[in-house]
Amino acid sequence: MSDAPIALTMGDPAGIGGEIAAAAWRDARERLLPFALIGDADWAAGFGVPVARIGRIGEAASRFGVALPVLDVKLAVPAIPGRPDPRNAAAVTGAIETATRLALAGEAAAVVTCPIAKSVLYQAGFPHPGHTEFLGALTGVAAPVMMLACPGLRVVPVTVHVSLRRAIETLETGAIVAAGRRLAAALTRDFGVAAPRIAVAGLNPHAGEAGAMGDEELTIIAPAIAALRQAGIDAFGPLPPDTMFTPAARAGYDAALCMYHDQALIPLKTIDMENGVNVTLGLPIIRTSPDHGTAFDIAGTGKARAESLVAALRLAGEMAGRR
Repeated sequence: MSDAPIALTMGDPAGIGGEIAAAAWRDARERLLPFALIGDADWAAGFGVPVARIGRIGEAASRFGVALPVLDVKLAVPAIPGRPDPRNAAAVTGAIETATRLALAGEAAAVVTCPIAKSVLYQAGFPHPGHTEFLGALTGVAAPVMMLACPGLRVVPVTVHVSLRRAIETLETGAIVAAGRRLAAALTRDFGVAAPRIAVAGLNPHAGEAGAMGDEELTIIAPAIAALRQAGIDAFGPLPPDTMFTPAARAGYDAALCMYHDQALIPLKTIDMENGVNVTLGLPIIRTSPDHGTAFDIAGTGKARAESLVAALRLAGEMAGRR
């Protein structure tokens, strides 16, 4: 169990990351593991809470009770709410790199990331599809797995940030097996589930209706389930996606393994958008984040809500307590 603080990255400074970080410190600090914001200290001072500039993350715990600790990563240009600027991309990715380095060194108990705008980073030459893949590259993990979790549901999409057409074209048995293995291991290690039950979604309507509506269930998904079961994992399906997320169905499994991004995220965000958390599985470090984006449209308006970030910080602390 680590008593180190959590490293919280600033995300895109034109989004709501600063607002929700400040709100999380202001409203929830007494029930959270201490955290330090990795970001521009001058920018962080503009969100209505006292800020303590620190030189190393180990100072965070002693300052956390009276101010939001900030490990300074300078922006190239001042951030304007709702108006992202690619010139700040290096600071955004630099904050993630710093937090990851601290976690790998054991100086941070976990990394929690505020939302980034991938399209803005792409303009600056960012080569990764998203946060998950970037963290995989930083930690030497080829295929990290994205989980979304809330109190009522955990989901993992096998294919992630690709078009639906591409997701169907690239879906293959080995990827399902790899995601299922990482999911089962994480449920035991990080969530305390001794014998995980994994419900596997079909791809087609009615899970293919025995091949009448598509054969991917027969040729791709069923062999993956058989391989997982042979490995001792309690995986079952493929299940019709339109019925597997009802309250009664969810009571029968610990996590759902889904075939593509929206198949996994739509039910979770419908059930509990405010408390949803993104968790990256398979890394040598703990990483969580809110399950929403930068919300440029409400940045600076005071409308941003911090519940998902608080849930991400809380879950990161719980996971750190199990390691």
